[in-house]
Amino acid sequence: MAVNRQTALDYAKMGADTLIRKFTAEKLPPEKSFLYHQGVFLSGMERIYLHSGDKKYFNYIKDWVDYNIDENGKLRFIHYDPQFDYMQPAILLFNLYKETGDERYKKTLDAFAPTVEMWPTNARGGFWHKYEHPNQMWLDGLYMIGPYSVMYAHHFNKPYFFETIYQQMHLMRRNMTDPKTGLLHHAWDDSKTEDWADKHTGLSPEFWGRAMGWYAVAIMDILDYLPGRHPRRHEFISAAVDIINALLRFQDGESGLWFQVVDKGGAPGNWLETSCSCLFAYAIAKAIKTGILHPSYFRPLKRAYEGIIQSLAFENDDLIVDHVCIGTCVGDYEFYINRPTVQNDLHGMGAFLLMCTEYHDVCKQQGLE
Repeated sequence: MAVNRQTALDYAKMGADTLIRKFTAEKLPPEKSFLYHQGVFLSGMERIYLHSGDKKYFNYIKDWVDYNIDENGKLRFIHYDPQFDYMQPAILLFNLYKETGDERYKKTLDAFAPTVEMWPTNARGGFWHKYEHPNQMWLDGLYMIGPYSVMYAHHFNKPYFFETIYQQMHLMRRNMTDPKTGLLHHAWDDSKTEDWADKHTGLSPEFWGRAMGWYAVAIMDILDYLPGRHPRRHEFISAAVDIINALLRFQDGESGLWFQVVDKGGAPGNWLETSCSCLFAYAIAKAIKTGILHPSYFRPLKRAYEGIIQSLAFENDDLIVDHVCIGTCVGDYEFYINRPTVQNDLHGMGAFLLMCTEYHDVCKQQGLE
């Protein structure tokens, strides 16, 4: 299918519709869990709904949330290992509450706030990635908790959360950025005790694509809700520009995509990874749309978008997003390049929907769609 025959929003709808046909809302994997896998996919679907007004997408999101939240606003399926991955889907509740006025959604949002306030930190104030990973910060964490926290601050007058999330971003940027490439390491152990941690810096050895994708997307989404005159706003903008410029130096010249281990494109076994490429493209598109980046950045954005579209496969009406790394922990180069890939998992499809809807906005802004 040629790139120019469908708009970006058309592609987003095809992706969402493919999974709607495959899964009823309550069966969206992993079943019986309120988890970021579903959250990122459904946040992409929410954007399709907000662009198109098609209630099919709104109702699917609502059905999934209502399956997971009881009449008192409590999660039906309890997770016994506390982690921010289980809070990320809360971003879906803000629009549901706005459109329905159902107090259950507000109760759930309120219930998560004390968790953020009481979350354990390392010696410098950085949130542990999980209870089972004390003193560690992973880039993924900024996406899992950052947008929820600033949305809560914005909607319910809790400005304390703006500063809390700034502190997390600042610690990641300051301690996890490589001065040579400008890229950010996947993880940082402030205690320097993990096997993967450098004994001097505490940093993990590699620059994993999707981790930086979560970080870049989180910053751009946080900026949607950070007040225009907030004293920390310019630092979020600076962080966004820095990571995007660093990533663009490693964009593959032939495909327009990025590699699983971003800075080692020519190394044996490395491969082009779709979900990180979609997340990077989303961040670039949003930065152009909001005026953070000059319109000249549309050229590498277009290369990325078209490269991703050209990588798609189709089975009848179904759209297939392939070459997506499964969820992963922290490791060395061999660990990352040997991670299995999957088709149409929620990481990949969610990232694809986000990219397509944001690219659609930029094209409309520039009179291209």
